[in-house]
Amino acid sequence: MAMSLTDAAAEPTVPDAAVPATRRTYVPRFLRNSYDHFGNSFSSCRFDIPPHRGPSSLQTTPRIPSNRRGTSDRESDGRASRHRSRRGKARRDRNPFEIADEFVGLGISDNDASGGGGCGEGINFDAYDDIPVEVSGLDVPPPATTFEGIDLEEALNQNIQRCRFVKPTPVQRHAIPILLAGRDLMACAQTGSGKTAAFCFPIISGVMRNRRQLPTKGPSDGDLTTTFPRALILSPTRELSSQILGESKKFAYHTGVRVVVAYGGTPIGHQLRDLEKGAEIIVATPGRLLDLLERARVSLKEIKYLALDEADRMLDMGFEPQIRKIVQQMDMPQPGLRQTMLFSATFPQEIQRLASDFLSNYVFLTVGRIGSSTVLISQRVEYVPDMDKRGRLLDLLHEQRENGIHSKQSLTLVFVETKRAADYLEHWLSKNGYPATSIHGNKTQPERERALRSFKSGATPVMVATDVASRGLDVPHVAHVINFDLPKDIDDYVHRIGRTGRAGKTGKATAFFHEGNQRLAKSLTECMEDANQEVPDWLYNHVARPSYGGGRRRGSGTRRFGGRDFRKDTGGGSHAANSQGGRMLGVEILRLNHMEEAIL
Repeated sequence: MAMSLTDAAAEPTVPDAAVPATRRTYVPRFLRNSYDHFGNSFSSCRFDIPPHRGPSSLQTTPRIPSNRRGTSDRESDGRASRHRSRRGKARRDRNPFEIADEFVGLGISDNDASGGGGCGEGINFDAYDDIPVEVSGLDVPPPATTFEGIDLEEALNQNIQRCRFVKPTPVQRHAIPILLAGRDLMACAQTGSGKTAAFCFPIISGVMRNRRQLPTKGPSDGDLTTTFPRALILSPTRELSSQILGESKKFAYHTGVRVVVAYGGTPIGHQLRDLEKGAEIIVATPGRLLDLLERARVSLKEIKYLALDEADRMLDMGFEPQIRKIVQQMDMPQPGLRQTMLFSATFPQEIQRLASDFLSNYVFLTVGRIGSSTVLISQRVEYVPDMDKRGRLLDLLHEQRENGIHSKQSLTLVFVETKRAADYLEHWLSKNGYPATSIHGNKTQPERERALRSFKSGATPVMVATDVASRGLDVPHVAHVINFDLPKDIDDYVHRIGRTGRAGKTGKATAFFHEGNQRLAKSLTECMEDANQEVPDWLYNHVARPSYGGGRRRGSGTRRFGGRDFRKDTGGGSHAANSQGGRMLGVEILRLNHMEEAIL
């Protein structure tokens, strides 16, 4: 029966509580963002809700009108939320501890610590069993045979399992117990032997144990915030710093330890904002760190752990004044009050003497044939006149492509002497059908990062580089290293070919030798003999010819350069046979040796 208007008015209305809480109030478009004369939003009025509208939460409070006319509160809120989310994403760096996607992408699970994939994928741990080890120092802690036998924090042990690290490599087996015992360390180990983990594990574990004692961020003075890190890791190049950052973040996953990087070549603003959030571990290059120290954005007064990666180059290639200023003139605790660890594949005796100023009662560790390459790298030296180098390089790349070696999972690294040669050879190879990229000191940091990404992904399977890429970089699947131009000394040769044959894998290294490399013949022959490589007869003939210096390791003419603790020769401590004048003379000799080399 039809209802009259009077009956309809008398009909009881449905109370507000009867309105489903999951349905949003429908507001006609012409009333959206409008207010009545009492100041109430029409959005809070009750209207019939069309059935096609999706469920949403009930709105019961007045809303502030949107800045956009003709836009609903719901629409404007959604847009603002998305805008804030996008803006926040752009400005907020990824939490360094939220990197589970990296492990998932690598096929790593928390419940399975065996099998392929992950940080330790393809590592041939058995290849390390026969490597000789020498340790010198007082009261040296015994080595560990397994990670379970090392006193590390539980969260760190879980990350080691995630990374598929089955057992410690020789340098890790000896170095980690030494560092956990609080001793200073100078460690020499062959390239690709796991040195990064050897100093990262003790640092992260030590920071975790002592993290609640002191804040990592100082009080703000206006816009100025000073960061007080617990640990400092110095490296000579931006690429190596970035690589150490990536590895340390994996090791620090779910530990709460915050790791921040600081290097030059990029705007400092982003790094300052990152530091303002606090940092317990800073990975840095010397130049950018000094800038941050002079700006009072970083203080070293709370440093408990100091690590120098590629320490011989840090003290040998012009960084020595900067390192000395950072360690001795910037409020860093003195040796004995902090723990210092130095790692490299080569350690000349002159560098040992310089480095001893930063150490206290340290242990000297030698792993493998120091100053020599690993036996896992197959070395070949070919006599190629300078004018024939490009043709021979194409032949090698063509052989790799024909044999199926040249693929996305097999990369080739070509070393040249100059930056100009790197750019030219990159262009020439690309023009001849071999996609290539290049990296050298004249490129901006974004350009260098793009080149490395392109090389690692296999988009450009050939990378031409100067010695800026010879130290510490760990690029998976580098199957072949070609020394298009041989370096001036054998240590750089060892570091160059160490970009392949890493983590127990095999690799191949080819060097182009010509008359201009006569000074390198003797040391190159010795290096190949140490690694049980076949030396061609013509190279022995070059060794027999008279030469005028060069080619030998800097500061010494011995074969096992850096493989012996220099304190054994001086009969005691690090300062027994060293006066300040003697050390300064050594520094000047090292600088003169590098005056003709370009700074990378």
